[in-house]
Amino acid sequence: MSGAAEPERFDVAIIGAGIGGLGLAIRLERAGIDDFVLLERGDGVGGTWRHNTYPGATCDVPSHLYSYSFAPNPHWTKTYAAQPEILAYLEDCADRFGIRPHLRTGVTVVGAEWSEASSTWTVRCDDGTTVEAAVVVSALGMLDQPKWPDIAGLDDFAGPLFHSARWDHDVELQDRRVAVIGTGASSVQIVPEVAPVASRTLLFQRSAPHVLPRRDEMFTDEQKALFATDRHAHRRLRAEIYRAFESATAFRLDDPTAAFIDATTREYLARRVADDELRAKLTPDHPAGCKRVLISSGFYRTVVRDDVDVITERIERIDATGIQTTDGAHHDVDVIVLATGFHAAEYLRGMEVVGRGGERLHDRWAGGAHAYLGMAVSGFPNLFLLYGPNTNQGGNSIIVILEAQAAYVVRALKAMRRTGAAAVDVRPDVLRAYDEQIQAAMDGTVWTTGCNSYFTNDHGRVVTQLPHRSLWYWKRTLYFDPDDYDLTPA
Repeated sequence: MSGAAEPERFDVAIIGAGIGGLGLAIRLERAGIDDFVLLERGDGVGGTWRHNTYPGATCDVPSHLYSYSFAPNPHWTKTYAAQPEILAYLEDCADRFGIRPHLRTGVTVVGAEWSEASSTWTVRCDDGTTVEAAVVVSALGMLDQPKWPDIAGLDDFAGPLFHSARWDHDVELQDRRVAVIGTGASSVQIVPEVAPVASRTLLFQRSAPHVLPRRDEMFTDEQKALFATDRHAHRRLRAEIYRAFESATAFRLDDPTAAFIDATTREYLARRVADDELRAKLTPDHPAGCKRVLISSGFYRTVVRDDVDVITERIERIDATGIQTTDGAHHDVDVIVLATGFHAAEYLRGMEVVGRGGERLHDRWAGGAHAYLGMAVSGFPNLFLLYGPNTNQGGNSIIVILEAQAAYVVRALKAMRRTGAAAVDVRPDVLRAYDEQIQAAMDGTVWTTGCNSYFTNDHGRVVTQLPHRSLWYWKRTLYFDPDDYDLTPA
């Protein structure tokens, strides 16, 4: 792209080569739609599984479900695959399905503007180059932009300080005092890996998570051989995992399964942490599911160690030598790890998207991101979002949702060709009715009980979560209905 005199022109531009973007690219290729480009700011495919390389990085969905349905992997080594194995799988998919020629790496998209005259998007990149495309699909996802905490003195610390999503592997942790700030999904994986090598581990906790034990078993050579030779056995395993997760998806306050999960996490805590004071610190003050339920069999075993401290006092500031808490204590540390999550509720953060009439998408979303089926916004024709607003799963594999969305986008492209439409723009009334239904369905869910989580934006609106199970979403996206859209003839 660099040095091109004129913008390159494509039918489809996909932004982001994570699981969503790569999956859509493969779907397009298999559908015979090969005039597309895949723009990725990193140096390869994988998205979050390329960027998150912290110790212990592991998926919390079983491997055989956390993979494309059209690309089963009989060679997963264990129930829950670790980051290197997941990334290797995605790299293999890019090779196997011929996606490399479409991939542009080291390209950060900073903006996109719609042209009514030509019915095209002009996509701007940070290196000054542009790409023109009839259709743009954002596959940036939710876990794309690391969130740095608002703590005074971050720049004053004299030692290594980095975000868990940008792990500095050059930093030696052996026999050093390591502070981990945050107790989310990354932290409960990092702490069990750090504590055995550090001289002391200090875990700064804002709120205690619900934790379920992880049953992680190695697959035998016999099992892997069976999966490789008996396709039906492999499919049955995936279907069994899917049904188990679907039936356990619980986010309504009146759902007995939600109460069971809550009780199970509390029983697990009581069984693993005998010390009353420490157990009180680790006891959640919110119902299970209000924040992400975490899965770990090593977290509680680690925090009871004599060389691990769980600190619940608020952080007042960071200075050159450590962390000052509001109780007046100063905690001397050598390394600080910020396991503080992502800007999950700020969709398309860092991108300026301008639609019809010069309207900016972030202005439209001032009160909270919303989209029809989580994918389309009126006034922004030929723009689709993967893993967009209100599509995050309450319990099942996000790949189920991403595959449903990729199939929907392909159906939209085929409908445009069939009808001769140059542009499709979801009707405002259709978007409004869908959004009203989604927000109404939020009533009675655990996400509206008032706990502070990345599911909710600064206005109190739940912008990430889907208040239905994945099967509901799959059915809603099974057909592309042109009547839901205003079509502009070519």
